[in-house]
Amino acid sequence: MITDNARALLSTGTICDSCLGRPFADRSFGLTNAERGGALRTTVALADDEDFEPTDPADCWVCEGYCGTFDAIAETIVDELADVDFATYQVGTRVPPLVEENERLLREDAGLEPDVGESMKREMNREVGRRVGALTDTDVDFDRPDVLAVVDLQGFDPFETLESGTVTSHAVDVQINPAFVYGRYRKLERDIPQTEWPCRECGGSGVQLGDDGEVDCEYCGGSGYMYDTSVEQVVRPHVVEAMDGDEGTFHGAGREDVDARMLEEGRPFVLEVKRPHNRDPDPATLEREINDAAEGAVEVEGLRLATYEMVERVKEHDASKHYRADVVFGEPVEEAAFDAALAELEGTTVDQYTPERVDHRRAGLTRERTVYEIDGDLHEPTEAEVRLHGEGGLYVKELISSDNGRTEPSLAGLLETDAKVTALDVTGVEGEHEPFELEEYFRSEPRADRDDELAETAD
Repeated sequence: MITDNARALLSTGTICDSCLGRPFADRSFGLTNAERGGALRTTVALADDEDFEPTDPADCWVCEGYCGTFDAIAETIVDELADVDFATYQVGTRVPPLVEENERLLREDAGLEPDVGESMKREMNREVGRRVGALTDTDVDFDRPDVLAVVDLQGFDPFETLESGTVTSHAVDVQINPAFVYGRYRKLERDIPQTEWPCRECGGSGVQLGDDGEVDCEYCGGSGYMYDTSVEQVVRPHVVEAMDGDEGTFHGAGREDVDARMLEEGRPFVLEVKRPHNRDPDPATLEREINDAAEGAVEVEGLRLATYEMVERVKEHDASKHYRADVVFGEPVEEAAFDAALAELEGTTVDQYTPERVDHRRAGLTRERTVYEIDGDLHEPTEAEVRLHGEGGLYVKELISSDNGRTEPSLAGLLETDAKVTALDVTGVEGEHEPFELEEYFRSEPRADRDDELAETAD
């Protein structure tokens, strides 16, 4: 009988309603443990015709007063999050080992199973979390909350809290999870890398040791970078500032060569912002600010607030690429031979051994990549434009040049003359089987939808 179990628990010593109700947490959904415990205490007092004696948490030998601090803990968490923009949260608790031992002894002394009901940690998380949600009008999220508040019960004295109604902020560790902005970028000038490229000579410090001490690095001119700017350096500061974050990390869907432009609809990317205090910047405003500051060298479009899953999607999603290349041949080429070579390459799976230009940083492997479509125009006997659509990971420059036989077949091999790409543009990056931009990966509406909604509101 449940009343017999309640009597056994009450016989162990003075315990509060929460600790009395916790072993019965799986009974009567909709009640708090304190309500369960209070009901059981009342039932036993009535059944045994004994005087009813409510118990203050401060007198409880099990929780040692902690079950009376739910409100104070929640208020401290809310105070710590006062300047943080969030829609979802989670609360975690570190329970003192002695209190956990008291919980075990309570069940053991009452003859109950050691894991019956629920733990104090779980109750603390739920009760404090419920109060945080009510005070902030936000929702709990157990998978990927915007913020996580971890309460260390050993960080404050529960008896002092019961008297003062406050908990020191040192007992609460607030963790702000990253926020994410998705978009596509166009790189309209050559010799701009996608991400920061620290100087290899000075390690990014901008200085070298000279005869008279430290001097500006001769290799990078003291800037610390191999190139004056990058797509990351154009985008990151604006997004981090708009979200009032600590720092940002750029994630791209692959990358183009430094000397290649990225045109047309652009390449997908995600900017991850660490410890953001504002999770809801206006993407349209942010887009304008970035493009104005880039002064035509880089452009972004389609900025949207994204979920953390979008980072993995951008980095791992299978994508094919479209290219346009200016090609110079070592000897004059006839148009019929040029067209025949392109026809032979179309639909072909080529073998590409790691190119010489990247073999210092990539393993020496032979990779198979498919040329989906390829065509071109021979402008001069030694000059041509080649356009192609290829599988992700296809080395286009080597498909043209053969890379000293490392790529087979190749345009140079089929024409039996040297061929070199003098200018390369990426004109498209698209998902192999489905687009990058699926709605489940976003936290905001597309810009067109937002504009329509604003127009309707204005009307």
